Amino acid sequence: LNAIFLFSGLIGRSWAMVFAAGGFKVKLYDIAQQQLTNALENIRKQMKELEESGLLKGSLSAEQQLALISICTDLKAAAEGATFIQECTPENLELKKKIFGQLDLIVGDKVILSSSTSCLLPSKLFTGLKHVKQCIVSHPVNPPYFVPLVEIVPHPETDPSTTERTYTLMKKIGQSPVKLNREIEGFVLNRLQYAVISEAWRLVGEGIVSPTDLDLVMSDGLGMRYAFIGPLETMHLNAEGISNYCERYREGMKLVLNTFGPVPEFSGEIQQKISQAMSEKIPVVPKVLDARRKRRDEYLTGLAKLKKEMKSD
Repeated sequence: LNAIFLFSGLIGRSWAMVFAAGGFKVKLYDIAQQQLTNALENIRKQMKELEESGLLKGSLSAEQQLALISICTDLKAAAEGATFIQECTPENLELKKKIFGQLDLIVGDKVILSSSTSCLLPSKLFTGLKHVKQCIVSHPVNPPYFVPLVEIVPHPETDPSTTERTYTLMKKIGQSPVKLNREIEGFVLNRLQYAVISEAWRLVGEGIVSPTDLDLVMSDGLGMRYAFIGPLETMHLNAEGISNYCERYREGMKLVLNTFGPVPEFSGEIQQKISQAMSEKIPVVPKVLDARRKRRDEYLTGLAKLKKEMKSD
């Protein structure tokens, strides 16, 4: 199987590494040769570091995985022989539509055309394409190498076999795919994330809790549960099953939920307050932010490893 990743930014490189770890032949496409050379160098460096720390995914060595990755600046040549094409351009509808329009003219009827978009609906991206039946969104979570979730979102005209093949492929490379039965704004991950963010914003804005304490409620409270089980299983286990949970807590939940405020503006005084607290903790300086992101990825790697060990027990 050959996988192509269009554009060699952070997400394109991560996807390429995930697929190479699964033993797939990978082509990275971009318009500038220098961009691709840099991307390959970046991948090599990351893979070597992961190998040295014993965190490289897959059964192949870093060198063997690197040997599976090639680069290409010609879209037609890149797409030739591909069975799965993943577009990884910035979140710009016109740009993405242009790319899929070009692909639509050169691909056959077997290849899956997939987008990494995190918020653009399949109906906006793929409507009117000849190969719309082969189009799907496969939304990864940043950084995909350490966070395995992939949201698979079909266009209303996507063929069920496209969804199934994408799902199977994601399983094969060690990701955790979830299927959405139809498209919805924000898909599932961002809808849940935004619900948490908006209530966090309101609680800080109303002076109930400080921004740093708010984060602690998640990192040392809810987040610890949710790292292993979801909110529905949490309910199930926190009572004698879901029905018992609803009987016990239904009225209390409704009472609390009815006190939630309107959707915040995410601007003004509250933004300044939160920004100040976060900047005191992590100054908005590229070097500091990058170091913290690296630390975050180390935490996620450790957690992924722990989850794997616990599952195999």
